[in-house]
Amino acid sequence: MFQATRQRLALWYTAVTAVLLLLFASGFYLYVRTTLVERVDDTLNHVVEIVERSLVIEPSMARPRVLTPEGTRLAADTPPLQVNVEASFRDNTRAVEDDHIDLEWFSPSGQLLWSTLSDTLPVPLHVNPAGETVRVSPEGVFRQITQRVQANGQVLGYLRVSHPWFEVTKPSRRLIVDLALGTSLMVGVVAAIGWLLSGIAMAPVRDSYQQLKQFTADASHELRNPIAVIQTNAQVALADPNPDLDFQQQQLLVIERLTRRLGRLVDDLLFLARQDSGLIPLTLDRVDVEQLLKDVTEEQQVMARDRAITLTLAPQVVGGKGETAQPTPLMVQGDSGQLTRLFTNLVSNAVQYTPDQGQVTITPQKIKQQGHNWVQVTVADTGIGLDEAALTHVFDRFYRADPARLRQGDKGTGLGLAIAKAIVDTHRGQISIASQPGEGTRVTVVLPGVGE
Repeated sequence: MFQATRQRLALWYTAVTAVLLLLFASGFYLYVRTTLVERVDDTLNHVVEIVERSLVIEPSMARPRVLTPEGTRLAADTPPLQVNVEASFRDNTRAVEDDHIDLEWFSPSGQLLWSTLSDTLPVPLHVNPAGETVRVSPEGVFRQITQRVQANGQVLGYLRVSHPWFEVTKPSRRLIVDLALGTSLMVGVVAAIGWLLSGIAMAPVRDSYQQLKQFTADASHELRNPIAVIQTNAQVALADPNPDLDFQQQQLLVIERLTRRLGRLVDDLLFLARQDSGLIPLTLDRVDVEQLLKDVTEEQQVMARDRAITLTLAPQVVGGKGETAQPTPLMVQGDSGQLTRLFTNLVSNAVQYTPDQGQVTITPQKIKQQGHNWVQVTVADTGIGLDEAALTHVFDRFYRADPARLRQGDKGTGLGLAIAKAIVDTHRGQISIASQPGEGTRVTVVLPGVGE
């Protein structure tokens, strides 16, 4: 599923980029080709202007038939004019050869009188009746301009200037090849990058999906066992033909205990679900952390005394580096109910995983970090500890993979530390765990402090 989605993402990314590159390449090609054509036309126009200025016009001694533009009449006393071809084009031949430009001069009747071409072009003379410039590209060989030349109302002839068309087609073909190669290369690179980026984009989704699968499996397992035991006890109690009140009372007690366990599990799951979706309203008040820790310690003393565990709330640490010299109230801005749940989970975990006659110590103190006051609470125990591999998963939901913990009779849901981290994150704090197998565990919570 994820592989197919990754392929589709990469394909769409590549297709969109390919279309954009194709549009860019097409636009760039049209721009360059248009620029080349305009450059050729500018060159031809410039040559026409120069040649027209250099024409030697003189009176015609042979008095040929005079042609005039359509719609005009020549005065009776106007002498006929002609162009001295030899004098006019003698100095232009070498210049136009250097620019790969060819000149042709036609008489007013359209007869070719002079040309720089070795062979006559099989192209008829294109004449605009209005005398304007005429541009043609015959058979993709030349770009030509034909200009009618006139003076004193007389048509003196026609000047045709030709420029090789390959100076447009050759770079254009080369540009097409370069753009095709460049676009293909870019599409290939984009496809590779798209595949890489789609993999990076899919990684969190894949991880979330795997976590959801694991969470669902763990939740199903946690719910299945108590439900199965409840069902079994109920069936045994109902199947007794001669009801024994003591036996039924025992079965009901088991059912009640398992029901409480299911209730705690459902409450924890509901809390995490609401926490993830932001549905839990956070009631922010000034909370005295020391007083809150005293209440939590008193609540957990009963379980600690049953196993001869010394549960101690140490006095506030003062006088150290970055700390106040005199004890001051440890005040934080937070939700009293959630903070109570946070430290209850941490202390109950420490007591549960500490062997009989062990020690659990709670140490509050005020510290400074980056110029701000923070309240730090450390819960240290002399319990079985955790190895390095387990430390990376301690905040995962339903994580109870340590066999030693299972042997200790772990009856929790595996959600205590996950809930603790969610509460700390909500209060913009930090939580960390340091532990060594057989040497105990130290949990440190740091919360933003507030002034007096």
